[in-house]
Amino acid sequence: MTRAPLRGRYADLSAVLAATLLVLAAVLVGRHIQDTYRTLFVHWPPLFADWDPHVGPGTPAAVLVGAAVVAYGPNLAVRLPWRGLLAAAWGGSLAWTWSLALVDGWQRGVAGRLTSPNEYLTVIGRFHDIPAALRDFTHHIVSGAPAPWPAHIAGHPPAATLTFVLLDRAGLHGGGWAGAWCVTVGSTAGAAVLVAVRALAAERLARGAAPFLVLVPAAVWVGASADGYFAAVAAWTVALLALAVTGRSVAWAAGAGLLYGLTCYLSYGLTLFALIGAAVLVLGRRRVRARPVILALLVAGAAVVPVVFTLAGFDWWQGYRLLVVRYYQGVGGTRPYGYWVWANLACTVIITGPATVAGLRRACALLVHRRTAPAPELRLALLVCVTLLALLIADLSGMSKAETERIWLPFAMWLPAAAAFLPRPRAWLTAQAVLALLLNHLLLTGW
Repeated sequence: MTRAPLRGRYADLSAVLAATLLVLAAVLVGRHIQDTYRTLFVHWPPLFADWDPHVGPGTPAAVLVGAAVVAYGPNLAVRLPWRGLLAAAWGGSLAWTWSLALVDGWQRGVAGRLTSPNEYLTVIGRFHDIPAALRDFTHHIVSGAPAPWPAHIAGHPPAATLTFVLLDRAGLHGGGWAGAWCVTVGSTAGAAVLVAVRALAAERLARGAAPFLVLVPAAVWVGASADGYFAAVAAWTVALLALAVTGRSVAWAAGAGLLYGLTCYLSYGLTLFALIGAAVLVLGRRRVRARPVILALLVAGAAVVPVVFTLAGFDWWQGYRLLVVRYYQGVGGTRPYGYWVWANLACTVIITGPATVAGLRRACALLVHRRTAPAPELRLALLVCVTLLALLIADLSGMSKAETERIWLPFAMWLPAAAAFLPRPRAWLTAQAVLALLLNHLLLTGW
């Protein structure tokens, strides 16, 4: 898989060209709909962003980090010891995400992100009595209810808000600490993907994917949004399950279950990670059959967070039903499904980059020709394609119209692993870095 035939490279470029045309169509059609009907509620469709060419204090660092990963990333990924590679991947992701966030400056890029009117820090004062707030949580979801929650609080189960309440209780007050939490935790998602790919497929494929998981354009939205934090929790759920079905200790399954339960109470839509978990169980089915305690530990771990929140008085199912009502009361009920159902995919192209598009093409080709495909490559292809399937289900649900460049970060962080299939990694890494830099310097992203 280190050198592709020429026709494979042409197919890669054709896939990237098709994806580029999809993005262009989403921009042009979206601009027409917004200018004519004002029903998209975004200023620079398909992204929730404004045209605002600018530079900032993070610009020199972002350029240097991008250039360094392009120049040295592929060689370091091969030569570093495994634990050193994981540390380097996390460190590289931290540097890349922080530098991109600081292109907008400290206040606009980090400290002010989670203090805007729709964000979590605005309601911390309403959680002075946490048990009472949880019992009362669903009474404030629907618009028109007494003191309705702001959009992001209403749109998520209370573990999302409770995270920032607990940070505040620990003395880490304000948007700066909240943003730092999201960047620091969110940047571990790439390392989690590497752990899973090594366990389920092969170490050489994980090493090949590492630089792409660092330079993913989605880092623009990881810094600093709560969805970056959600992405990391979901990623470590899969990574721990991968270790449980392939490693020496089945105890990892309990940790995977615990994190999956937390994932479901951070975001309703991330229940779809059950599909990715099912793929992991299929890939590790021999060990699961030999050690059925894995499933028992997984289920037991997954029950912990739901039981705690249910006993505290929060009904997840009622919360979700009320969220659907709230969603259609707001702009979600106005935004046209017929546009967003495909424009959301254009957003995914933007946040995952051209290397991911080409890698996914190769992953799909491997599944089509699975009888002749090497087993490790086939296993990685299955993992990323199941992730893509989960994303498509989220798309078809109609509950993700716009802002998916942020909302779908948990899925998007897995897809660049497909770039491990690509030859000439530096050329593709350059394209990834340039795209991210252009996005962050030409647009002012928001949510």
